[in-house]
Amino acid sequence: MHRIVSLLPAATEIAAAVGLIDQVVGVSHECDFPREANERPRVTHSPVHNAGLTSREVDEWVRRTLHENGTIYIIDEPLLRKLRPDVILTQKLCDVCAVGYGTVARLAETLPGPPTVVNLEPSSVSDIFVNIRQVAEVCGVPERAHKLATQLSNRIEAVRRRANRIAHQPRCFLMEWVDPPFCSGHWGPELLEIAGGCDPLGRKHQPSAQIDWQDVLDRKPDVIVLALCGYDVDRTRRDYEILRGFPDFNSLPAARRGEIYLVDASAYFARPGPRIVDSLEILAGILHPGEFPEFTSHGPDDPRVVRAG
Repeated sequence: MHRIVSLLPAATEIAAAVGLIDQVVGVSHECDFPREANERPRVTHSPVHNAGLTSREVDEWVRRTLHENGTIYIIDEPLLRKLRPDVILTQKLCDVCAVGYGTVARLAETLPGPPTVVNLEPSSVSDIFVNIRQVAEVCGVPERAHKLATQLSNRIEAVRRRANRIAHQPRCFLMEWVDPPFCSGHWGPELLEIAGGCDPLGRKHQPSAQIDWQDVLDRKPDVIVLALCGYDVDRTRRDYEILRGFPDFNSLPAARRGEIYLVDASAYFARPGPRIVDSLEILAGILHPGEFPEFTSHGPDDPRVVRAG
């Protein structure tokens, strides 16, 4: 048995998916799935609650706080010591997503053991599978990772095969932030490709980046998917109203055709764990509803995706 502390929502989901949730003794303030994660003590918090801030204010606060402090999160060190972990799951990928790796590594060195610090740093779909194997290997259950990876891979390949038969590949802008505009990066454009589309603004296997709104107008996307980092569908609705006010928004093919979708990026697109395959299936249903009717809902009560316009 291990005593696992997960500082990353995706890591918590990976641990649960390979049957280790009972060994997770602490989680981050953002870990909310599966249900059992909400019963664990939370070893991180953010000094500012962003619920009342606009997206531009959030962006400005993040940039300023990272510049001044190097991190936007705080670890509850006394609690972490009390939990006595022998495995800590964390990441180097993004300082906005979780506590910085350097902070975690330095603290871990002072803990009894010291605990094994596992860095999860995916930039692609295949990297996410590597992370699943990493967690399972460190915790002594590698065979469970193989079984899970096989199941997830089969779902991915099922979408890929069907999408490859479709001649039309719509231009889809997978938008990671509205104000200021950010394109998607890492695994996002790859998911779009597998689902039978292309992202003319995406940065496959690279960090997402701020872009000019004029770039969006110039590329004329057929579809826009608002997969806003850390936001669920309800929070994304507020930013959709901001987007509608951008210059010449209504000139975009996606706006004219009503092909704009709001998704729960917090649970799916921005969380590189097992549910990234759900994200792929959501995209397939958006881009090709006739070919993938089982993944198409987009009704007002769908917590995963809503058609906005």
